[in-house]
Amino acid sequence: MERNLVMIALFAALIAVLGLIPKITLISGVPITAQSLGVMLCGTVLGARRGALAVLLFLLLVALGLPLLAGGRGGLGVFVGPSAGFLVGFPIAAFVTGLIVERLRALPLVLAGILAAVLGGIGALYIPGIAGMAIVLDKSLAEASLLAAPFLPGDLIKAAIAGMLTAALAKARPGAVMSRA
Repeated sequence: MERNLVMIALFAALIAVLGLIPKITLISGVPITAQSLGVMLCGTVLGARRGALAVLLFLLLVALGLPLLAGGRGGLGVFVGPSAGFLVGFPIAAFVTGLIVERLRALPLVLAGILAAVLGGIGALYIPGIAGMAIVLDKSLAEASLLAAPFLPGDLIKAAIAGMLTAALAKARPGAVMSRA
């Protein structure tokens, strides 16, 4: 139990630290950040439940006003902006990513991690993200999808990094990858 709490807190902190990498804001108003890599790692390393809890802890801290999002953003206002759908999607993405890694035990961890990060960390994240952009920006789903398209290449790179980091962690410290424990 104590180990779970420590890992959840550690990965919430990881997402926050990845927010220190300067953001690049696109015309949609949604920034490109490294924090989605942290969400993917929550799922690939911690598994579905613990990964989602780590992200929920991070979002709670953001909601309380801590400036943990890229660019030093925080507070309730971020949950009504163009990136609100992506924030809602963060815990869903971590959960789906973790669930896929947990289920794909027959695959090598690097492949399971990359596949899970693509399906969960991108696919499951983009659904509420695009819907949120469409609502907030008063666009159709097709228009919002076009606004989200520039994020895809970077997110594919992040998914590959998440899979490789998870596999490297498992090799260095096998017990640390809780999604495969």
